Amino acid sequence: MNFVRSLTLRQLQIFVVAARHLSYARAAEELHLTPPAVSMQLKQLEDNVGLPLFERLGRGVALTGAGEMLVHHALRILGEIKDAEANLQGLLGAETGQLSVGLVSTAKYFMPRLLAKFAQDHPGVEVQFTVGNRAGLLQKLQDNAIDLAVMGRIPIEIDAHAEPMASHPYVLIAPADHPLRAARNFDLQELRHETFLLREEGSGSRRVVEEMFKNHLFTPARTISMGSNETIKQAVMAGMGVSLLSLHTLPLELKTGEISVLDVQGTPVERTWYVVHMNSKRLLPAGQKFRSFLLDHAAPALEQEYGSHLRRPAAAAA
Repeated sequence: MNFVRSLTLRQLQIFVVAARHLSYARAAEELHLTPPAVSMQLKQLEDNVGLPLFERLGRGVALTGAGEMLVHHALRILGEIKDAEANLQGLLGAETGQLSVGLVSTAKYFMPRLLAKFAQDHPGVEVQFTVGNRAGLLQKLQDNAIDLAVMGRIPIEIDAHAEPMASHPYVLIAPADHPLRAARNFDLQELRHETFLLREEGSGSRRVVEEMFKNHLFTPARTISMGSNETIKQAVMAGMGVSLLSLHTLPLELKTGEISVLDVQGTPVERTWYVVHMNSKRLLPAGQKFRSFLLDHAAPALEQEYGSHLRRPAAAAA
């Protein structure tokens, strides 16, 4: 199979966008092309490869096994070209460049404000965000599809460099009228009759609460799994139960007083935010600037916004 001479970068770009949307029409919209033009380019790519890359599923499409394999190579190729372009810009000393950053879903609550500050200081650098689950971000790092990632655990699964950028506290939240809302430093066992609302299996937040249960030898009366932080917050406000959530997911609810933070022994559960990149990745000037910006500004910005809502163990004991 010798298709390298025939394929074009444009075909790879169209293929990657179509693979992301799994829709020729949406790919055409993003690329400012017509759907027939997208279909024609992908047909030529499939002819060059000699294998089908997409298969029809009702009104949509799905990647075939060959498509799944090619998309990772295509992302790496396009990432290398992007790096080459940015490197050449760096040689010219230009204060410009593109940067792609992946975020776990919990980080989307505070990262836009940091981005706004960075964009103000570096107007020539274009930063694009991708929000996804941990496994997806690790794959994107390996594929060179993103330059940096912000996540809550060191990614030991891949050869990556992780630097702590800020504290990441988890707090126990309850409805605003919860009977223990004013209690101080009480034992978790006081909540043994409560329903605990948890994130889905495999999520970082689920892992934190399960560790807390284990450390306290605690078994709640009932647990309910929910698929997002937003669903859990709405359920807590409606009185369905209590939950252990990242403090950084609660900016609006804390300001409006719609949720109480309970002062339970052993909380806040302290975790850490990390900024991550592959060890093999040579960060370009834009990436180096953004990484340094996060390491310098993330911790004080989060402390300023959320610090007053924390009842840290030392303060409670005093």
